[in-house]
Amino acid sequence: MKTNVNLHPYNSFGFDAVARYFSEINDIQQLEDLIHTDVFKSEKHLILSGGNNILFQNEFFDGLVIHINTKGVEILREDENEVIIRAQAGEDCPDFVRFTVEKGWFGLENLAHIPGKVGAAPVQNIGAYGMELKDSFLQCEAIHLETGEKRVFKKEECAFGYRSSVFKNELKGQFVITSVDFMLHKQADLKLDYGNIKAYLSEHGMEAPTLLQLHDAICAIRDAKLPDVKQVGNAGSFFKNPVIEKAQFEALQKDYPNIPHYPDADGMVKVPAGWLIEHCGPSTLRQAQGSGTAHDPHGSEAVSWKGWRDEHVGVYDKQALVLVHYGGGKGQDIVELARNIRDSVEAKFGIQISPEVNFV
Repeated sequence: MKTNVNLHPYNSFGFDAVARYFSEINDIQQLEDLIHTDVFKSEKHLILSGGNNILFQNEFFDGLVIHINTKGVEILREDENEVIIRAQAGEDCPDFVRFTVEKGWFGLENLAHIPGKVGAAPVQNIGAYGMELKDSFLQCEAIHLETGEKRVFKKEECAFGYRSSVFKNELKGQFVITSVDFMLHKQADLKLDYGNIKAYLSEHGMEAPTLLQLHDAICAIRDAKLPDVKQVGNAGSFFKNPVIEKAQFEALQKDYPNIPHYPDADGMVKVPAGWLIEHCGPSTLRQAQGSGTAHDPHGSEAVSWKGWRDEHVGVYDKQALVLVHYGGGKGQDIVELARNIRDSVEAKFGIQISPEVNFV
C-alpha cells in the first residue's frame, strides 16, 4: 500500500487528484488480504478500474483507492455453436473484444474500442451501436467488501438497464467484480443499422462485411469522432442519451423535423444527447436566464456548445457529447461546464440529460 499517490495516470481526464492511500491489486489474494487491514476498515474506499468513466471533482481523495489490475482470459466451454469465456476484471476491454473477434466469436463486436477494463463493464452495462454488454453477459464473480465473501451474480440478478446495473444502484460500493463470463456465438447476424455504420461500410465498399471488418469499421468511426485520451483528457461520452415519452418526442419533432431518434422499449424514444447539446450553447442558457448572464465569461454569445472551450476545458469540436480537458484544469471546471450544458438543454428542449460519467 502506498500513500499520497497522484491519480493523474489513473483517470482519462488527466486531472491531478491525490489519494491518501493507494493499493494496486494484481491477484485476488491481495484483495482478500486488503479488506482485512485497518486502513481498509477505517477509511472510505474507491474501486478504480481503468479510470475512463470517472471524474475527480476535488484535488484530494481522503481515503483508499483500490486499483484492480488482475489479468487472464480462459475458455470455460466450447462447442460447434458457442463458447463461454472468462476474463479477469483488469483485462483491457478493447483488447479483449478484439481477441474475441479475431477468434470469430460473435457478441461483442459493436462494443469495439470502448476504453476501460472488463470488470467495470457490467457496472455501467457499456453499450454502443445497438449492442450492450448484457446481451452477451452470462455471469460475474464478485467479492463483498465487508465480509470478503465470494458471490456469483447471474445475469438476471444484475438488474441491467441503460448504462446501469445493480452494482451502480442498490449494491453500489458493496462488491468488487473480479471476473466476468460471456457467452459468445460462432454464427450470428451482424448489427449494422445503428448510427452511421452502414454508411461507413458502403463508403468503403463493404456491403457484406466480415466480423473483423465490422469491428475495424467501428474502431475507425470512434477514432474519427472521439479524441485520443493520450493527447486530450476526456471520458468519452459524458452524458447518457435521454429516453422520452413518444408524445413529448412528437411535439419536439414538429419544431425540429430533423431531430434524430431511435425506438426504445415500451414505446419510448431515445434521442441522441450529442445532437441536443450541439443545438444548444451558452447563448441558450443566457437567454433562458433573461437579463442575467450565464456563468460563461469566455463565450456567452456562442450558439453551440460543440467546439466551445475556455482556457482549460471545453466541448470536443467533432462530437458534442465529449467534454475535454486541455490541461491545467480542475475537476470542478468540468462539473461547471456539464451543469451549464445540462441546463441549456433543458431550457431549450425540456429534456433532462444526466451524466454517464461517475463523479467522485
